[in-house]
Amino acid sequence: MFLEKSKYSGRSGWIEVICGSMFSGKTEELIRRLKRAKIARQKVEIFKPMVDTRYDEEDVVSHDDNSIRSTPVYSANQILLLANDFDVVGIDEAQFFDEELSAVCNILANNGIRVIVAGLDMDYLGNPYGPIPVLLATAEYITKVHAICPICGDLANYSHRMVEQEGQLMLGETDVYEPLCRKHFLEKLKNSKKKQS
Repeated sequence: MFLEKSKYSGRSGWIEVICGSMFSGKTEELIRRLKRAKIARQKVEIFKPMVDTRYDEEDVVSHDDNSIRSTPVYSANQILLLANDFDVVGIDEAQFFDEELSAVCNILANNGIRVIVAGLDMDYLGNPYGPIPVLLATAEYITKVHAICPICGDLANYSHRMVEQEGQLMLGETDVYEPLCRKHFLEKLKNSKKKQS
């Protein structure tokens, strides 16, 4: 399946996934790895979904205001057209891409490219998000990062949506989302279901 469009180059490629909740440092870690690759004089390109314009229309920007120039794209397949001749390809906010992203990443890796993907692994209801689960299954390296639960100080693994709006896709910052540990996420999820019934 993933080898169909590949032209195996003989060079070793692989996939790295950085995942976790909102405010856990995913983009920060992605930027750090890409900047190190640039220091090593590797050819680097980073892509982000066109829908993500929270901080900047083109740059990938972390919550700590670190940034790196990127190329916004409408779909995962566009990445294939633009990622030729690079040693390292970064992809931010991967959960917003279509299901083709995992195939695209595998084709790039099969062609000898190091692919670094960052994204939410769960949505605001705690369900697996977009193409991330398939990427986790095929990646060579997985880094799960955590935020801190503001209620108890434990590690936060969940992204709780604080406003009532249905639909998986809703861009927002600390005014819309908060990171929570399992215990407090389940409590707030239960309370919001009670309000709705």
